[in-house]
Amino acid sequence: MRSVQYRAEATSHIMGLIHMAEFFSDTFTQPATWIGASKRYRGLMARARSQQILVHRVTANSSERRPDDVIVEEPLEMRLDDVTINTTMRTPGHDFELAAGFCFTEGLLGRAHISEIRYCGTGSAVETEFNVVSISTNGNAPTPTPRLGTATSSCGICGTASLDLLTQRLEPLATYGPWDLAPLLNAQAAVYAGQGLFEVTGAVHAAAMISRVGMPSAIREDVGRHNAVDKVIGRLLLDGKLPARDSALFVSGRASFEIVQKAWAAGFTALVAVSAPTQLAVQTARAANMTLVAFVRGDGEATHANVYSPADHQHPNPAG
Repeated sequence: MRSVQYRAEATSHIMGLIHMAEFFSDTFTQPATWIGASKRYRGLMARARSQQILVHRVTANSSERRPDDVIVEEPLEMRLDDVTINTTMRTPGHDFELAAGFCFTEGLLGRAHISEIRYCGTGSAVETEFNVVSISTNGNAPTPTPRLGTATSSCGICGTASLDLLTQRLEPLATYGPWDLAPLLNAQAAVYAGQGLFEVTGAVHAAAMISRVGMPSAIREDVGRHNAVDKVIGRLLLDGKLPARDSALFVSGRASFEIVQKAWAAGFTALVAVSAPTQLAVQTARAANMTLVAFVRGDGEATHANVYSPADHQHPNPAG
């Protein structure tokens, strides 16, 4: 498989201020062509992800004007083989990963491989403000079924006709070695250290892949927690690293049904959530044979959590 490199290059303005942290080089290990708005901007576009505005800072006895950084939220329309499949509210950045991850976790690709991803597909990317991503499988993917409505940043499965359709195509995860909980619990601090947008704005969710020794990678942030997960999974898909059988998925928020379903689709054998799970998330994790750890609290040796799946989990020394 040939590697196709892409580089998001610096420019003074691309529909707003450039976020300097988005300048990076990366390598796809997929037999595909990755096209940006032009030959100059290949792959992911560097976009403004936060915006500084003036606010009134008030206390019980005073008020002052001061700058504050707020997260950018814009719609992203996704197209698969020229069919619009979804529009979601997201934080700009890693848009190709988001679209690829969404198509994969929704089962829209079938057994087809992505041959091309680019901004827009029917005209100028500038005219659509880099808010349209087109994925091509050269017509090899099943005919996609568009969603019935726009997914907000807090809801990823709005418009899906039936939850059953999301899981009926998935088989329980194959037997795997038990997870050592200590590295999973300690991964929280390492992921937090990589949440640059959250540190600036306090308004985004994070997701990351966690190794058996608790090392995070592919840390992604987005105003939508499901988007952050899709970006992680999209990154792994484009790198040819799925299924992620020997890795865990970390999320900075709650564990909903959708997050478990996406982790299941990607082959993660464990899911770690900082906040609580829902009843359906627990039920789905147990059906998937997935380790589900949530309510991660504390720091260092004081870190603790609840294990919701498997139901008969036993660990002689969870604190390590």
